[in-house]
Amino acid sequence: MTQQANNPLHGIKLEQIVTDLVDKYGWNDLAVRININCFKENPSIKSSLKFLRRTPWARDKVEYLWLKMNKQPLPSPRTRPQFNDNAVSSQDSGAVNAHIWGK
Repeated sequence: MTQQANNPLHGIKLEQIVTDLVDKYGWNDLAVRININCFKENPSIKSSLKFLRRTPWARDKVEYLWLKMNKQPLPSPRTRPQFNDNAVSSQDSGAVNAHIWGK
């Protein structure tokens, strides 16, 4: 349990994260912020969850955007996905270390 003590995502389901982001930004703006096809091509919660559960780098970006949106503590700059204030690019070459998120 101490391993999860500082994890702001502890207890938050991926479905809730995606739903919150879609409610705030909508699919179009979310696709601009995080350039992945599951947000651009016939988007749905179900298809997005399937993709994000299988694609750690994309899930990291989604979790990071949710943390930023909710003003939660963010991982250190060395390990977080690169982004600018307007968008999170899928061209990010550095992956977030999974241990940051408690996976």
